[in-house]
Amino acid sequence: MGSLRVFVAVADHLNFTRAADALGVTASAASLQIRALEEYLARPLFRRNGRQVHLTSEGACLLPRVQQALTDIERAVDDVRGERQSGPVKVTTLSSFLQQWLLPRMARFRAAHPEVALHLQSSPNTVDFVREDFHLAIRFGTGGWPNVRAEKLLEEWLLPVCAPALYKKYGPVRNVDDLRRYPLLHSVSEPWTTWMFDGRADDPSAGFRGALYDDSQAVVRLAVQGDGLALGRWCLVADDVGSGALVAAGDRPVRFERSYWVVWPNRAHELPGVKAFISWLRIEAAAFPAPSSAPAA
Repeated sequence: MGSLRVFVAVADHLNFTRAADALGVTASAASLQIRALEEYLARPLFRRNGRQVHLTSEGACLLPRVQQALTDIERAVDDVRGERQSGPVKVTTLSSFLQQWLLPRMARFRAAHPEVALHLQSSPNTVDFVREDFHLAIRFGTGGWPNVRAEKLLEEWLLPVCAPALYKKYGPVRNVDDLRRYPLLHSVSEPWTTWMFDGRADDPSAGFRGALYDDSQAVVRLAVQGDGLALGRWCLVADDVGSGALVAAGDRPVRFERSYWVVWPNRAHELPGVKAFISWLRIEAAAFPAPSSAPAA
């Protein structure tokens, strides 16, 4: 079953690395799964030419049947669970997005849809809608997940933010020298090179002071406390900027390559609660402003 999912993902992306990213596995693991499947079938499913990947005629013939089979399995499992028309809508999302963006807006959802019960869980892991009970996921990425429906919810921007007192002390940030004045909060997922140097990791940022964290939400909270200048995701810092707890220290927001997506399996598409929640998310996302000085999409 696992190798068939990898096969569909590689066929969708025609790239092992992107397919592996969508599945939450390494490219080497995906390659091994495909090799094992090809050995089992005694047929090549892909032609490989350097980084280029193309389906063979055997692979093209197999693909729609596997896609249909996986969809049928998903529906059969859901039928056995008996949760297609009743029960709470189970949603999984990232902890940072849940705390910083979703929860402050949940009162509006409850007021608009008191009939819908939500179960919210935070997790960064890829969701297997066949094996897990979730009806819907909100994830941060580039899209392209196999065998699911996916809709881009929010574009993401990066911009430097800090507490008002820190901004008053060190001033605006426009270049590398300005950054060096500040104590910096470094995030693993949003490195400062992404903002200053368009993601070129070989630029001279090693001399910056500050601590490194692997939790985007922790970086935001530390910035609010006045511990340093953070490169914040706009969706995670917008409410704090609006309340005055944070200020934008620079006037050049940079569009991030990843975005927030709402993802759900085909089996959940017609559930009233799922439809209501997705519709509400669209309304909230449309009303959410981009940072000032951001170029038009």
